[in-house]
Amino acid sequence: MDPKHNPEFTTCELYQAYTNLDGMMDILEGILTGAAKEILGTYHIQWLGHDLDLTPSWKRITMADAVQNVTGADFMAIEGDDDAAVELAKSVGVDMEGVARKWGNALYECFDQKVEEKLIQPTFITMHPVDVSPLAKRSPKDPRLTERFELFICHSEMGNAFSELNDPIDQRERFQKQVELRDKGDDEAGMMDDDFITALEYGLPPTGGLGFGVDRLVMLLTDSASIRDVLLFPTMKPIEQ
Repeated sequence: MDPKHNPEFTTCELYQAYTNLDGMMDILEGILTGAAKEILGTYHIQWLGHDLDLTPSWKRITMADAVQNVTGADFMAIEGDDDAAVELAKSVGVDMEGVARKWGNALYECFDQKVEEKLIQPTFITMHPVDVSPLAKRSPKDPRLTERFELFICHSEMGNAFSELNDPIDQRERFQKQVELRDKGDDEAGMMDDDFITALEYGLPPTGGLGFGVDRLVMLLTDSASIRDVLLFPTMKPIEQ
């Protein structure tokens, strides 16, 4: 638990056939800007001490470009060398202790530790690494990346979405890598889902999927600093530690 997380929370998930991450970005931006305009009557609001401009047409930038803009580290210049990526991350002050020594993990840690805290105005961070996106479709432009985005406002994640992976062979390989990570002690790694693989083998059209926390949207619109302020029954601290 912390000001942005609670074990019990409200989430909204949706899927749409024959669209992708771009369609999901349009939907999420429309939901948040529409809510602000309808409820508050303006796109200009305050949250966590910042003046925010929610006017439509929010910034969209790849994770690699965002990292390079802040740290100067160019991960896209590294081809197939995981160790070089890890050393590049360390060179800009990123702690890689306990993190898988993979190109994608190094890029993600650079973003997580150096960039996320600087994202104040609404920003879609796109093209996440395959190594940290087991359910997202690979980018046809670069197989190291996926068609995935996360939305950040006031350095808070407001939504996560991607073009759904509908290749059963690729999906099985991704799940297997997650199983291997879990066997090595990574509690956040996923598990094999044979039923899901079977469903994909029957067929899934190109699909966009989106999930976002309704409570964080309420926090944004009510200028609330803690998720406890917008939940009816927030989890309480135990009487005895």
